[in-house]
Amino acid sequence: MKPAKSLKKGWPIRTWVQLVFFAWIAVLAVGKGLAEAGVDIPFLPEVSLHAVCPFGGVVTLYNLATLGRYVQKIHASAVVLMALVFGLAVLLGPVFCGWVCPLGSIQEWIGKIGRKLLGKRYNRVLLPRTDRVLRYARYLVLVWVVYVTARSGSLIFSDFDPYYALFHFWTGEVAPTALVILGLTLAGSLLTERPWCKYACPYGALLGLFNKIRLFKVRRRPASCINCKLCDRACPMNISVSTDTNITDHQCISCYACTSENACPVPDTVVVETRAVKRPAESGQTGGSL
Repeated sequence: MKPAKSLKKGWPIRTWVQLVFFAWIAVLAVGKGLAEAGVDIPFLPEVSLHAVCPFGGVVTLYNLATLGRYVQKIHASAVVLMALVFGLAVLLGPVFCGWVCPLGSIQEWIGKIGRKLLGKRYNRVLLPRTDRVLRYARYLVLVWVVYVTARSGSLIFSDFDPYYALFHFWTGEVAPTALVILGLTLAGSLLTERPWCKYACPYGALLGLFNKIRLFKVRRRPASCINCKLCDRACPMNISVSTDTNITDHQCISCYACTSENACPVPDTVVVETRAVKRPAESGQTGGSL
């Protein structure tokens, strides 16, 4: 099976999936907010976003293992979702980041405006060396979040979380720090693709590690590659797909924008496969496509 083709020009299946999940989370947030305000709307769910956030399952693991209880505000459903996302990441990598996460989606949509404003300079505003160093900052954020949550037993990150702020900014319950970070994230999206995902997201940092062990990897077949570098230009995370054969970069979000189904003009050249593609000097056959 190969990555899904477009339903129609300009609206690939991934975009529809992103829209569905964004709308679903928005409905949950509105339903919960109205319920807390005393407004009862039939058929509108009253579910906390903490209950449907898989990262909540990560930050509560220490308390669950040592004290037998969840961190404040975290629900059992978050642990279940965490397990599901991890299982999917073992197979396909961080598809949650590239297909599901509403914060990632809105950065991507705002980025389309930035691309029109900046043209070829968009997503290339930082010096390559600076960009490479900053990409590891999200691992520092991950360590900090897990540590302070384990020590405090409460969800400290909610005061800084732009994801929570995005869907609760209208309730008056969001910490000013989270609103500022959300504003910087959305503004930064006009300059570079998915700035929060690249430089600060702790969950993206964790899921990115699965790119090293995932079963189905993005792979480039050098034998049929024409070195047009369209795969590099299509990658929202600035990964140099054209210079490697097996893409295991920790920043890959499994969006499949670089593949022969989307950007690459040569069929079966940038594909999703199980077996490693061998370099030109090596012999042998590659595995079948996913």
